[in-house]
Amino acid sequence: MSAGRTAADPVGGGRDITASTVVLAIETSCDETAAAVVMGGNDVLSSIVSSQVEIHARFGGVVPEVASRAHLEALVPVVRAAVDGAGIDTHRIDAVAATAGPGLVGALLVGVSAAKSLALAWDKPFVAVNHLEAHLYAGLLDDPTLEFPLVVLLVSGGHTMIVEMRGHGEYEVLGRTLDDAAGEAYDKVARFLELGYPGGPLVDRLAAEGDPDSVAFPRAMLREGLDVSFSGLKTAVINHVRANPDVSDADVAASFQAAVVDVLCAKTIRAAEQTGARGIVLGGGVAANSALRAQMAARGSAAGFRVALPSREMCTDNAAMIAAAAWHRLAVDGPSPLDCGAHPNLRLAPVPRSDRNPGGQR
Repeated sequence: MSAGRTAADPVGGGRDITASTVVLAIETSCDETAAAVVMGGNDVLSSIVSSQVEIHARFGGVVPEVASRAHLEALVPVVRAAVDGAGIDTHRIDAVAATAGPGLVGALLVGVSAAKSLALAWDKPFVAVNHLEAHLYAGLLDDPTLEFPLVVLLVSGGHTMIVEMRGHGEYEVLGRTLDDAAGEAYDKVARFLELGYPGGPLVDRLAAEGDPDSVAFPRAMLREGLDVSFSGLKTAVINHVRANPDVSDADVAASFQAAVVDVLCAKTIRAAEQTGARGIVLGGGVAANSALRAQMAARGSAAGFRVALPSREMCTDNAAMIAAAAWHRLAVDGPSPLDCGAHPNLRLAPVPRSDRNPGGQR
């Protein structure tokens, strides 16, 4: 913590973290270059996202080195657009944040380095943010009236977990995938069906044309605990199509999606019942899936829970959620040290305070 800043006054200059505290955040964990300006932890003044989907589509997936180079090219224009879009001068920014992990190490370093540079140039605190923690705030950005405790279903291409959110910074992972993440399973099925990249939205779109009851795909571990497994479902899809080459791709997509959604909804609602949660929140890229949103809203409400569905823009990787998490981290922990680096394998826990911390993940 730098001179002039105390635990009670983390921003410095005699200012506490308040509803007027403005955070500029940068997100470069994978293939989206994003920047946002958020005030008070939930008032989104601007949110800019530059996607690399077209760049990686010809490879059928994200190429780490290509992603890092694309971040370098896009970052300055994206940050400038976020500041201009917020309609504020840079001196009004109180802190600069960036995703420090998990993610692709080269991509993470682009954002972290840029955020540190801006923090130094503007003499503002730097905040390193856990990407997974930030996804938990997507629902709160769209609906700040949500009350704890909450159960958050975080589903993306790299992660699937059910998290109890007791309060800001108070989390417990109740269940997680034992193999493939839900988004990973979508991508693998899309690749097998030769639908293209990215797989999730394409499967979702094709499923709307099919019959979800046409194929009785398995629901692994449906009644067992809160962990999930999707590798067997992926294999079942492949085996069924090979045994039935004339089967409709739309029916396969719809039946596959129905199996994934059924398991995710059942496990999340069970977790909410077991923990006495006041609400259920979705987060992560797969939270934009139309069937998951519809089923969770209907089944969660029928079970007596308030269900928060973030806007699709807040589900996918964005910097507004990074800024929201940073605002709360700044209030609790103060600034991150400038020797804090990228942590590609970071779990749902605070970012290590220093790369010299022996307990930190590199």
